[in-house]
Amino acid sequence: MKKSPYLLLLLLLVSFGLLHPITSHAQSGPNLGTTSAMLENASAAMDQGDFKKANGIFRDIIESKQPIPPEMPYLFSKTLFELGQYHNSHSFVNKYLDLNGFKGSYYTQAKELQTVLVQPLEEIASCQYCDARGYRYGTCETCHGEGKTEQACSLCRGIGIIGCSRCAGDGLVTKKNVFNIIEYFECERCSGKGRLTCTSCHGTLVETDFCPVCQGSGLTLTEELCDHTDPEK
Repeated sequence: MKKSPYLLLLLLLVSFGLLHPITSHAQSGPNLGTTSAMLENASAAMDQGDFKKANGIFRDIIESKQPIPPEMPYLFSKTLFELGQYHNSHSFVNKYLDLNGFKGSYYTQAKELQTVLVQPLEEIASCQYCDARGYRYGTCETCHGEGKTEQACSLCRGIGIIGCSRCAGDGLVTKKNVFNIIEYFECERCSGKGRLTCTSCHGTLVETDFCPVCQGSGLTLTEELCDHTDPEK
């Protein structure tokens, strides 16, 4: 069974994080007639260079769960391109061509957009400061870029010492001699002290682990589109 354009676009939006909670405007649900009117408003906003407004309208159309006009994927991809969201733009222009082929009204423009997208996509792929979608990495606020966190040692509970497991903290161990008589000896492991320097924190009272937020990288993803320059400069 052939998937509807709406379903395909919805899957794309979920995949690339473009679908946000439905606004009160979208919850009212535009009908079939107003969907076309909204598309006209989005196109008008594009003509005026207001791509942020157009982006919001396109999202409202998709979130309305009404049938998607066949030309909308191209217009949306063009809008995303102008907003610098090249990875998402590439996905939607490809979807437009998949759905409409050479019969689409914007076929020529879509092919041109694919060509224009090659360079920025290559820049994203080769950039070490952003992810595959072009969003810049920032310093992890949890570990402050260290990639690790410190907390009170869970083994010694911040004391720095633990009981010796060999002698159970007594400092002595027992052995039976050849006459089956129990004899007591100083524990070799703790030298008769019954305690040891904590084997986890080694007496520092804290334990270090990979930061759970950045998984040890020291970086987290931001919502800032990357310009592929060193953030330190």
